[in-house]
Amino acid sequence: MQATKIHQGVMADLFKTLSKAARLVRKGRPMSALIAMQDGLKPTAAPRTRLPKAPRRKQAKPAAARQPRPAPGTFGAHEFDCRHGAIHFRLYTPRGPKRRNRPLVVMLHGCSQTASDFATGTGMNELADELGCLVLYPQQSQRANLARCWNWHRPRNQARGEGEPALIAALTRHVLAIAAGNSERVFIAGISAGGSAAAIVGAAYPDLFIAVGVHSGVARGTIRTLPSALAAMRGDRRAGFTGRATRPLPTIVFHGDEDRVVHPSNAAGFLNTLEHSQPGPLISRTYYGKSDKGRDFTRKVYRSSSGNTLLEDWTIHGSGHEWSGGSASASYTDPLGPNASREMMRFFLSQRRAN
Repeated sequence: MQATKIHQGVMADLFKTLSKAARLVRKGRPMSALIAMQDGLKPTAAPRTRLPKAPRRKQAKPAAARQPRPAPGTFGAHEFDCRHGAIHFRLYTPRGPKRRNRPLVVMLHGCSQTASDFATGTGMNELADELGCLVLYPQQSQRANLARCWNWHRPRNQARGEGEPALIAALTRHVLAIAAGNSERVFIAGISAGGSAAAIVGAAYPDLFIAVGVHSGVARGTIRTLPSALAAMRGDRRAGFTGRATRPLPTIVFHGDEDRVVHPSNAAGFLNTLEHSQPGPLISRTYYGKSDKGRDFTRKVYRSSSGNTLLEDWTIHGSGHEWSGGSASASYTDPLGPNASREMMRFFLSQRRAN
């Protein structure tokens, strides 16, 4: 009888979740529907069973010490496991001589995407060959999120030492070890939920990352719940900082002004965060341009009084919720726009860790 009541309750919750998602889809809000689905269909925890203690064994070497260094030109699929969780990832090692101390770029995909799809869409592997960089693509598990979204709106995923930021940071250090990367030249970028997560992870680990790239994402702020995340995505500016903020890493932002998933006003949140960190006087300059394929854009650069670039803000006119300049053979890309990947790499490689 008790099991029947539990089952009926689960089915009722499932019906409510599906109904809410259907209403959001009818209103033209597919991304909100995906988030509602993943939050409403979180699996319930199974009771733990006490297992007999295993006999003590000789301590194994760290995983990085056991793995061979990836060969040049390879795009390998791997798994990583640590105390913060387990994750699949893909790692691209550029063509050419097997060199040490290459810069590393961590790329966080958006909802419904995979690591491979994101690599194809951004063309970052081709740029890696040209510029001599390693590229790491963590892939969100559908167990963690049915839509493969990074869970950036949950409090445990917004701080150092726990949740997804800790897992991504641990994976980044693992890849630096196995690929002999340069720990002083590590960058993180992403789109949509991946862009929002990149801003959070960069802020949580400024000792690991030195610059951040965000495409079509939400700035760090006071978001702690799913409703506040959805409100921010709709353009509610109340989610931003109102008090003093931690100084953000140098950041480059891209956003289409016809984005119907994450409102374009969210791009201003990154300047708001910078201003609330009290950086001193900001010197701004605005540039206007047109991509080779006809997209107009506006680029605003904010520098400190000493000349250091703190923020670049790109508005892509006529573009939606898409990676600017990306490949048409992948999801969420706008091939007509300026090349966001190339501009991000230009911005990243110009940065040096602050003393």
